[in-house]
Amino acid sequence: MHVVVAGGGLAGLVAARRLAEAGAEVELFEEREEVGGRVRSRTVDGFTLDRGFQVLFSAYPAARRELDLDALDLRRFAPGATIARPNHRSTLSDPLGQPTAAVPTLLNRDVRTGDKLRLFRLQRELKRREWETLFDGDDASIREYLAGQGFSKAFVENFAAPFYGGITLDRSLSTSSHVFEYTFKALSEGKTVVPAAGMGAIPAQLRKRVEAAGAVIETQDAVSRIDADEDRVSVETNDEHRSPDAVIVATDPKSAGDLTGIETPTEAKACVTVHCSVPDHQTLDTGSRILLNAADDRPNTVAPMSAAAPEYAPEGRDLLSATYLGEQDESDQELIETVRESLDSWYPENHFGELEGVAVDRIEFAQFAQQPGFRSSLPTADAPEGPVYLAGDYTRWSSIQGALESGKRAADAVLANED
Repeated sequence: MHVVVAGGGLAGLVAARRLAEAGAEVELFEEREEVGGRVRSRTVDGFTLDRGFQVLFSAYPAARRELDLDALDLRRFAPGATIARPNHRSTLSDPLGQPTAAVPTLLNRDVRTGDKLRLFRLQRELKRREWETLFDGDDASIREYLAGQGFSKAFVENFAAPFYGGITLDRSLSTSSHVFEYTFKALSEGKTVVPAAGMGAIPAQLRKRVEAAGAVIETQDAVSRIDADEDRVSVETNDEHRSPDAVIVATDPKSAGDLTGIETPTEAKACVTVHCSVPDHQTLDTGSRILLNAADDRPNTVAPMSAAAPEYAPEGRDLLSATYLGEQDESDQELIETVRESLDSWYPENHFGELEGVAVDRIEFAQFAQQPGFRSSLPTADAPEGPVYLAGDYTRWSSIQGALESGKRAADAVLANED
């Protein structure tokens, strides 16, 4: 069986490896020079910069199944977060995940004792649920869900809005509560990590496994056209025409829609990530815990990247990644200056005059919108006509888990129809 895979993101790489290991002849075409899709890293002036602020939740079932986590040499962020606003910082963590944070968490006045108990109870409730059931049942917005669970307005505004604003790129908390439950379970049962070499190490590992399985990867060559009927399919790339037995379209949602005629999610969540550096003597007392802006969303979060992964910064400097939600009209320099002003206000005892901008990532399509009930409108892996299949997080939900899982499901669908 000959299969063409269009797109070298996480979904396409997983599908290609699984098909090649099952004995198929697989060719993967990727338009860019490198594989990875939205999960990429680059080096600038000795700093490792991921494409926007990205992390891996080690508890994701598909990550445990599809990746060699030990070989990725993972570095961990401290659980919880530091809540920040002008002249004020406080810690909220999981005492079970980080016992040293138990006392500051208990003394945290930004989050009431009742809310801390509700968090602990929710952890236990979700631990008893199977992963595959978390998208079943009634759905609501995250804000409605938290209210129904009894969480206070102070908890929602001081912690949930900026924290889940960072995860879903939606500080209004209008995203599906199913996404909240899945990610909260992952946060509770695993670690928040990045590879020592950057998030780009994930697709790099997958590429090696694809090629070891015998598949061929062609970069800087894209699938430009697909023609299919009930029994046959033909494919045009930049250079050639092929007639494989099946095609998996693992491109971005818009390109997948253009190639197959299937309706895919088009409402985008954008973000801008400002990568900054400070001298390493200017240690933030948050350690490797993410800073949440409880006052406003400018920026929404600041992640101490090199505190978690020292390999991300050259000697003598620390790397911070500040994320703004949505597209931003300000210049790169203006956004960098706003990060400096925010840090100055959160740390009045400190001075950030030596903060420097390293790079700015403006990402127009970081996630697709996931309102309550969104899953009912997503296409399935076998939605296109003929032997054409879809792989991408937009067939599951917008996450690394969704991308990895979708690659497996697309490969399974191809193999099932071969029989």
